[in-house]
Amino acid sequence: MKFIRSHSDPWHTADGEDGPQPHPPARKHTLLTLEQWHAVRETWPAGLAKGVILPNSVDIESLADELHRLQLIVLEFPKWVDGRAYSQARLLRSRYRYAGEIRATGDVLVDMVPLLKRTGFSTAQLRRDQKIENAERALSYFVGHYQGDVLQAKPAFARDLAREAGAQAQREKAELFAGEGI
Repeated sequence: MKFIRSHSDPWHTADGEDGPQPHPPARKHTLLTLEQWHAVRETWPAGLAKGVILPNSVDIESLADELHRLQLIVLEFPKWVDGRAYSQARLLRSRYRYAGEIRATGDVLVDMVPLLKRTGFSTAQLRRDQKIENAERALSYFVGHYQGDVLQAKPAFARDLAREAGAQAQREKAELFAGEGI
């Protein structure tokens, strides 16, 4: 999972003086509101990277036929206690097989990061008072999970955990001696 630093993010919204432009001009890496997307989807050039910002109250099925045209879907967390965006991300990955970037924005806290990853988010823009270093560390808190998720569909009881642990131990051993000629 990657964390977005606002100052280096290539994606930009299509805002005017009075808020979102009703019919924005086509530019690369443009983030559109759902209303803007509906206004320009028929005329937007296919080769330009585009993304859509979805409120967590939107049914993902309404975008199902257009997902292949979008490189980024931004899912909003208006409050950290509102988890509907988790469900949206899981549906995008599991049901609709969306392979593009899914970004969490809004009231995103470090404590949410492990679940963001498990439900299919690929990037997150943390709330301003949260530190990226803490979020990266939070990803290593749990080595495995009993339940299935978008990363590992089968629950622990349906997997060969001994083989998985053996493969992990081999990777760790290889990393331990990397570059030492052993």
